[in-house]
Amino acid sequence: MGKSMTRRSFVKGALGASAWTTLGVSASYSYWESGDLEVHELNIPFQGLPKEFEGVKVAFLTDFHRGGLISQEYVQKSVKRTLSLQPELILLGGDYVDHDPKLIPPVMDALGELKAPLGVFAVQGNRDIRANRILTSSELARQGIAEITNKGAWLERQGGRLYLAGFDDVTLGHPDIPAGIAGATPEAVILALTHSPALVDRIRDPRIKLVCCGHTHGGQINLPIIGAPIIPKGCEKYPIGLLPSLTGNVFVSAGVGVAYAPIRFRCPPEISLLKLVAS
Repeated sequence: MGKSMTRRSFVKGALGASAWTTLGVSASYSYWESGDLEVHELNIPFQGLPKEFEGVKVAFLTDFHRGGLISQEYVQKSVKRTLSLQPELILLGGDYVDHDPKLIPPVMDALGELKAPLGVFAVQGNRDIRANRILTSSELARQGIAEITNKGAWLERQGGRLYLAGFDDVTLGHPDIPAGIAGATPEAVILALTHSPALVDRIRDPRIKLVCCGHTHGGQINLPIIGAPIIPKGCEKYPIGLLPSLTGNVFVSAGVGVAYAPIRFRCPPEISLLKLVAS
């Protein structure tokens, strides 16, 4: 076992070294891709989806990381692009700033422009909690954005209802799953929002059919053969995209911004436009 693990570690290290060499060669392209905001459109199978919500478009934005690497103008660009898509529901997955609490109000000024018929809902990420959780909450409220950290809300459309639940960040927060779904009826089907997919396997209620997450950035780097060499601890099972979970599906967005370095490679920043489809 020890030799096997040593060999595996060696291979992983060698691949990692090769990965960084590849990144060095591709630095110019990677820097450009980090600002090449895409719209990722995807049909999302949703078991038990009320017929009234068939085809609803959900814009999911997460991980803006406004700070030294991400400008206010870039945040505003993402907002304008989202509005042009005319989503019926907008979900915000947290990490609005990188670390500076002074940037929270201007970021929220930009996000306050987001409007949708079914509403705009948000949770906080680990960076928001670290920067200033209370200020983030007050600024979301000032902009009329409904924060659903450990709480939920009914969405109503054409006489049908879908329950939206929000859970706190698992890294620095205190997720309370029972509190988040407390308002749901026994026959409800639930769409959930939380920052990190590290929480997903703690979600066992069978009514929860889709969980939207961010946090991983898809690794920001997606190398041929080996994939993303850097994924946050606890998120390895759900690095990016649509994946099966214990109760339904989880969708993990690559995020709007970047962290640590202005580099993305084969993993562009995205606005996720999710079309809910009954399955």
